[in-house]
Amino acid sequence: MGVRREGREAAIQFLYQRDLGGGAAVSDLQEFYAFRGLSPSARRFCEGLVSGLLQHTESIDVALREHTQNYELERLSAVDRNILRLAVHEMLHCDDIPPVVSINEAIDIAKKYGTEESGRFVNGVLDKIKATLKRPERTPAGGKQAQGNQPTED
Repeated sequence: MGVRREGREAAIQFLYQRDLGGGAAVSDLQEFYAFRGLSPSARRFCEGLVSGLLQHTESIDVALREHTQNYELERLSAVDRNILRLAVHEMLHCDDIPPVVSINEAIDIAKKYGTEESGRFVNGVLDKIKATLKRPERTPAGGKQAQGNQPTED
């Protein structure tokens, strides 16, 4: 498993735990890492994703609500909700990650941790959001490095 996949999966697990456990903060990541185990590179990537997502949760949730009109965000499974939040964060705020990479990673993680329908659901929502982006779909936007993300292989 690549460093970024490992970091994404850890971020999803932390966010899931946060949803169910009452709002853990970025400062709680060290305890989470001690429990889960994670390489230093994956920790840096995970921490950048989690801190960025928590900083932009409101705008991420607005985008999700606009594209999940028949679903209440709070009623989605915690797994699907956090996979979607992470992918939307990457698509909107991580210019070094092409949107199609974020979508493919989210679908794979949804298939692994979600229900039988999760992969298709996540794909449909993220594809709608991708259509609204004003950045390249398959390449990093302007070569700009996202805050907290280290250039590593996906």
